[in-house]
Amino acid sequence: MGLRDDLERFREIGDERRPDLTEFIREGDLSGSGRDSVRVPVKIVDLPEFAYDQREQGGVGRGGDGQPQPGQPVDVPGDPGDDEEAEEGDPGEDEGDHGYYEMDPEEFAQELDEELGLDLEPKGKRVVEETEGDYTELTRAGPNSTLDFEQLFKRGLERKLATDFDEEYVREACKVAGAGPRDVFEHCRDEDVLVSLSWIQEAAGAVPETEQDQYESFAAFEAEVERTPINERIRRDGLKQVPFRREDERYRHPEVVEEKQKNVVVVNIRDVSGSMRKRKRELVERVFTPLDWYLQGKYDNAEFRYVAHDAEAWEVERAEFFGIRSGGGTRISSAYETAAEILEEYPFSEWNRYVFAAGDSENSSNDTTENVIPLMEEIDANLHAYVETQPGGNTINATHAEEVERALGETGNVAVARVGDNADVTDAIYEILSTEEEGT
Repeated sequence: MGLRDDLERFREIGDERRPDLTEFIREGDLSGSGRDSVRVPVKIVDLPEFAYDQREQGGVGRGGDGQPQPGQPVDVPGDPGDDEEAEEGDPGEDEGDHGYYEMDPEEFAQELDEELGLDLEPKGKRVVEETEGDYTELTRAGPNSTLDFEQLFKRGLERKLATDFDEEYVREACKVAGAGPRDVFEHCRDEDVLVSLSWIQEAAGAVPETEQDQYESFAAFEAEVERTPINERIRRDGLKQVPFRREDERYRHPEVVEEKQKNVVVVNIRDVSGSMRKRKRELVERVFTPLDWYLQGKYDNAEFRYVAHDAEAWEVERAEFFGIRSGGGTRISSAYETAAEILEEYPFSEWNRYVFAAGDSENSSNDTTENVIPLMEEIDANLHAYVETQPGGNTINATHAEEVERALGETGNVAVARVGDNADVTDAIYEILSTEEEGT
């Protein structure tokens, strides 16, 4: 492998455009990204190159003061025998240089779909524009310029085919001995020949007297005379006329095309009570932040609201959502009451709605079964999710996630995920988003 091959290999490494999102979400620094831009650290790889020493000084291979004498050892910089002191610092102490690969939320969502095997297709709800499409709609009235002649002909032809009959067959039936027009009419009806009594009366009157007893009976008539199928008659005689009627007229109108905007509102809920220590808060942020990026990338218009709660709930800005901590107790239902009030601003008929909550599953006695679960059932949402963060395992009174899962786990729009450490983060994200995908 030559220098050119080495250069190409280093370029491939340095130009890598698809960082491992799973590792970034689990371990990376999420704080450097904003709402509209996800910054993923990418290690910089320096390409190999020649370095030239521009200093004017003597050395091996040059004359002057630096010329060694015969038998004199030549010192090589960096040789273990040097008496010079080593440079300060131990190997491996300094961090490598990093750059950032920036992607917008739409690209992030696409990458995460591929990384986790998701295929979420958001629903459009709010109609933002109605336009006229192709002239595919048909109505019974309209200007003459939009009359659909093809439909008119088709309907007339269908009537022609449905009412047409073999006239020669009926005329021959009028020659049965002793059969009057009524008898011929009844026989034609039995044979599914759609002919009127008046037509038969006219045809019977035109039969010559010498031919009126040509067939002894209708049985003898059927044995000798066969009906000619309509397709053969049309090929033989052509279509003399197609009966058009006013009710056959159809007028073309343009199809009204509704352009629907994909809107989503996400209510993020977090327990900020005294039991939610730093490590638990970090895990909440590591799950919720990629979910926000993902949904923003999937929808045309995304709004995010943040609710913090201990025994009471209040709305906060995102900047303080992940860091705030109180010393109070826990009543999760207070957060869902606040979420319900917020969602009144976003009608479910026009907005996709997500309610994501997270905490350590500790809740006040009976609050989950008596209040939270009924509220989750009442709040219309594409998806309710609860993320339980319990590093080191559950405590004895951390039962909220289990109770929600037991009551609502089979409804199709409720996901429960458990996160004990960073390795569980992407599994939790997949659990939440795949539940929404299945319910779509």
